[in-house]
Order: sequence, then structure tokens, then C-alpha cells
Amino acid sequence: MANFISEYQIEKATIEVFVQNLGYRHINCIEKDTTGRLIETDVLIKPLLKRKLIELNPTLPLSAIEEAYENLCQTRLDKSELIANKEAYGLMKNGIQLEINNPKGRKESATVKVVDFNDSSKNDYLVVSQLWIQGQFIRRRPDLLVFLNGMPVIFIELKNSNIALRNSYDDNLTNYRKDIPLLFHYNAVCILSNGLETKVGSFNSGYEHFFHWLRVENEKHVPDKKRIQQYGVSLDYAVLGICEKKRLLDYIENFIFYYNDVVKVAAKNHQYLGVNNAITNFSLRLKHDAVGSDPGNKGKLGVFWHTQGSGKSYSMIFFARKVFRKFIGNYTFLIVTDRDDLDGQIYRNFLGAGAFSKDIKCRPKDSEDLRSMLQTNTRYIFTLIQKFRYPRGQAYPILSERNDIIVIIDEAHRTQYKDLAENMRTGLPSAQYIAFTGTPLLGSKKLTREWFGENISEYNFKQSIDDEATVPLFYHKRV
Repeated sequence: MANFISEYQIEKATIEVFVQNLGYRHINCIEKDTTGRLIETDVLIKPLLKRKLIELNPTLPLSAIEEAYENLCQTRLDKSELIANKEAYGLMKNGIQLEINNPKGRKESATVKVVDFNDSSKNDYLVVSQLWIQGQFIRRRPDLLVFLNGMPVIFIELKNSNIALRNSYDDNLTNYRKDIPLLFHYNAVCILSNGLETKVGSFNSGYEHFFHWLRVENEKHVPDKKRIQQYGVSLDYAVLGICEKKRLLDYIENFIFYYNDVVKVAAKNHQYLGVNNAITNFSLRLKHDAVGSDPGNKGKLGVFWHTQGSGKSYSMIFFARKVFRKFIGNYTFLIVTDRDDLDGQIYRNFLGAGAFSKDIKCRPKDSEDLRSMLQTNTRYIFTLIQKFRYPRGQAYPILSERNDIIVIIDEAHRTQYKDLAENMRTGLPSAQYIAFTGTPLLGSKKLTREWFGENISEYNFKQSIDDEATVPLFYHKRV
């Protein structure tokens, strides 16, 4: 049985991690608010925000900074909390688009940068403890808030170790959302902890969708659960894994999307680490290409093996979005499955995530249509492997020799090594191939590696059970 650990002890130890390990500034507002806020109803540290806008945009006129500042500070109380959060997130991620007068007196478009995602040293990182915020009817005081350039991007709620973690959701987060809704317009992710257990999730997620974050850098790391229970340090993993400066920027920039404007999706621990493994492998291939030599992987971007029910299609979305965001190129993603239901599901997930609009043609109606689409620059194409059929006895034609076509194969162990796959590779000889699978490869493992390369990420059933991401299955054997 673990010793009792108070909320104060957890808070103090967590602040030390922020300051000593991660290099954050800290302000304790238990006695006096010294953040620089103008009034207690402000959820933004407005003087700091304005100063960072000026510093990040030295070539823009002050009038443009003022306009961008006013845009960021809008309350958006006329919108739903999700849409308000989505709008603020878009400004944070993409900057604020506006028009300015150039030196010749002509109007031209400009972007006011809100966060520098490429140089972490250009931003301000602040953790604030016990900050009073005045809502319309009541004051609330969150335990810890992480501010990025004056914007409250992470909410951390703490409980004593003898209080069930669920209480931090039911008694605190839920009430804070109701009483000080403006705070969550800028929120990227919420962290709940009682020291022994820590969960992470989107501000509007149900508690059942909050998840553990127990691996900081290496997905093969096995957390020391005895030490966690003895010393109550589960929060350390989440803080180090998400709030380290470069990881915080990466997570905000590349691992959040809004599904059909109904729910906010934030990457889980295994998705974040796995997708970044895939991105690393992808970037190595580009470095080889840049010097004009053979890329070495010969189109093999690796095998992404995450167990059933772990959100593989969302991992595909995070991967594709980050490639488009971080790498220069006119990429086409070809997503290949072998079942109608999977094809439809993955297409709807990409559509719901906003990867393209409903009027964009992404699904060829037959084999001929597929061959035609692969000779265009369409960003996303979803197809069944069966549409690579071709008349028997005839050689499959080369459709494109582009090396910026990225083929994502779902459940690679099933049908990808027969004639249909040979046709695909003949038609796209320079494409890059990555396999996503939720099933242990077993006998097809060697063949899978020959086609796709080595495993780049593995999240197996045991890890999923340990993380409580998958429920264990029990059954009675009956005749």
C-alpha cells in the first residue's frame, strides 16, 4: 500500500520537473497574482502575448500586430466550446491571416505568427500555480496551468493520492468548463493526476477517453509501476513526455484534429511515439534523396504494427498530416485496403479529420478510374487492392514514376503479396510503401519485411492491456 501523498506534494514535485528538467519559468499565485494579467477574468496573459507577437513578427507594422492581438483575444462565447477551441487552435497553429499596406501603399496578405514551431527557443514557456480566474458567476483556481506565449494550452488538475482520479474529472474539470469556459478555448490538452495514476485527454472528451502517458521517448520502455505506486510519480511521465518544449510544440502542431466538428481528437502516447518513428524513417529517405544517392530503403518505409483497436486509422491521419506540414513536396497518399468496410471507414476518418472536403474526388469507381487518378496529383486516393486487376496475360502499365507517392497498406499481411500487389508495384515503381497492421505477422513476417522493411513501431496487445487501452477478454470454452 502506497504512503499518502498530498495534492500539495504532487504539485511541488511537478513544478520542480517543469523548472529544473524542462527549463520553464514558474509563477506561484497562491498569495498574489504576479503574471501581469490585467483583470481576473482574463485567461490570457495579455501583456506577454502582445510582447511575443511583436517579437515573432519583427517586420510587420504595429497595426497588424494590434489586429492579430484583438483577433486572438476575442471571447467567442457566441460559439460552442468546441468551435471556439478549434478557431483559437487554428490561429495558434497557422497564424493570423490579414492584409497590410506595403511600402508602395498597396494591399498585400500577411501572416502574423503566434507560435514559432520551428525554433523552440523563440517562445515563452510558463507554468502557473493556483491562479484565480473569475467566471461569470464564480471564481475558480486551477492547480497548474501551462502557458505558451501567454496562452493557457495545458490544464493540470491534481488530487490527493487517496482520492479516485475520476473525481478530478467529475468534480473539477467538468465544473471548470462550466464556470470558466474561456480557459478552455485555448486548451490543447488536459492532464489529471493523483500521483499514483495520471490520465491525459481533450477538454471535451468523456472520462473513458482519457488515456495513460507512461512512455516519454521510447515506446519499448517498460514503466516502473512499483516505483509509481510507492512514490506517486506517474505525472512525471506525462509532463516529460508532453511538456518538454520541442515535444509540446510538436504535439500542438501535428497531433490534434477535430472530427466532424463534434469531438477533438488528441493523439495517445503510442500514436505520438509510433507516428514520430515513421516520420523519422521518412525523413531519412529524404536526406538520401537530397544528395542524389540511392535512398537505401528502396521504397520501404517500414511496418507500423499497432494492435487491433489502438486507432491505426487515426495514426495514418497524423502521419499524413505531419508529412504535408513539415516536408516540402507535392505528395500523394494512396491508402490501400482489401475490404469495402475498411476502405469506407478509413475514408470517412480522413474526411472527418478535415484532410479534404466532401466534394473532392478521392475514391476511384473501378480499375480504369484508379489508373487514371494515379496519373494526377490528387492528394489522397482510397482504393481496394482489387482495383489493381488487369487483363490476364497483359503487362501492367507504368502509371507514374514519381517518388513522392506514399502508399499506405492496411493489414499488409493479408493480400499484398499476390498478383494484385505486383501490379501496384509495377505501376508505381518509385513509390514509397509503409504497412499498417493490427495483427501479429507470424509466418508472413519475413515476406512483409521484404516488401516494406523492418518494424518502425510496435504496440502489442500486452502493452495495450497494461495501458488500459484495450479491455482484457475472458471467455468460457463450451462445446
